[in-house]
Parts: sequence; structure tokens; C-alpha cells
Amino acid sequence: MKIALLGYGRMGKMIEGIALNRGHEIPIIVDTDQEVDLTSVDVAIDFSMPSAAFDNIVKCMDAGIPVISGTTGWLDRYDEAVTYCKDKNGAFMYASNYSLGVNLFFKLNRILAKLMAPYKEYTTELTEIHHTKKLDAPSGTAITLAEGVIEAGNYDKWKLDATEKDLLSIHSIREGEVPGTHTVSYKTEVDSIDITHTAHNREGFALGAVIAAEWIIGKTGVFSMEDVIDQN
Repeated sequence: MKIALLGYGRMGKMIEGIALNRGHEIPIIVDTDQEVDLTSVDVAIDFSMPSAAFDNIVKCMDAGIPVISGTTGWLDRYDEAVTYCKDKNGAFMYASNYSLGVNLFFKLNRILAKLMAPYKEYTTELTEIHHTKKLDAPSGTAITLAEGVIEAGNYDKWKLDATEKDLLSIHSIREGEVPGTHTVSYKTEVDSIDITHTAHNREGFALGAVIAAEWIIGKTGVFSMEDVIDQN
């Protein structure tokens, strides 16, 4: 499989190493705003800047190649990307986190939220901890977890460090070199229920993105990592 890497920061370099170890080729690496011919590759993996993500997806659709997007901070244009993909009969996947463990955690979060929904005496909050170089807050993973809780019906919206009882609060902490820790907590005066996912390094994120790229070849449509998880 020939992969175009769009974005060559820490995640891009890690994806490169894992992809090569799995027998793939990476003939194209884009680290700046440069024009390249994407038609020579089988798939693109985008971990670029938020300002470049949408344009990268469009370029991939125009070139007729599927794209795996892991860039966060651009989702105000997500619906546009979906529409463009469908118009081009392309293949597109976005995930806030490609770790297989995190995506299993997303499913667990939705199940627990449904179980807890009838017990309105519990308040819910999310906490995410990341390294100090992470620019966006809350993390895309925390937002996905919040959306899973909101689907259960006890909250309509999330807010960073909310104090209002009707809003789901997300707390974002930045410290050291923490790859990513996410906790969903249900609390009353008498007890608490917490579920936590802790990433020990970033390799899980990169491996999941490569697995997603392998999975999407030959498909058309808009997908999520849940589609990849559900194949097993």
C-alpha cells in the first residue's frame, strides 16, 4: 500500500515508522503548504494543522483517493467534508482518536451513559489530561466522550469547566509529557463511578490510523473507527 502522509509532526513521524514496519510505502510526505500529485498513492493519512485539514480532504477527494483524518480543531467544516466526499463518491474517515483501546472506551462510555441515565441523582463530568504542547482544549477525544454522554439524554450541551448543573462539564489539564488520560465520572454524595482510559504512549494512536488506512482501501463512503472496530 502506498501512503501519502499529510503532516509530518510527531504523529506523522510515528505513523511513518509503523507503516514502514507493516510493509507499506510512503512516497509522499507533505509538511508544508505544497502542491503534490496524490494520484500515485492508494490512501492519505492527514495529521496536519487545523487550518489545512479541510483543504487536504478536498484534495484527496479530487484525486480520487481515500483519506484518514486525525487532525482536530477543524470540525466546524466536517459537514462540508462529508458532503464533498459523497458528491465525489469518495472515502473519508475522521476520528478524534485512532487508538483501538480508546474506540473500545467510546463504546463502553455510551453503554454506561445509557445505564446511568435513569439515575438523575448522579452528576456527570469529564476530565482529560494531556502534555503541555497540545494546543486544543478540550481534546477531540473528550468531546467525543461528551457526545456519547449527551446521547443518553441527561445533558444537552457540554462546556469547558462548567458550573451550571444542566451543562456537562469538561476539565482540561495540561502537564508534562502525558500522552492522554480521559476519565468519565458519575458522582453523588454517597459514591462515585469512574471509567478511565490511560495512554502509555502515542504508538496506539499511530497504529490505529494505519489500520484504518488498510481497512478503507476499496471502500466508498464516510466512516468512523467504530466501523473498523465492528469488523471484529
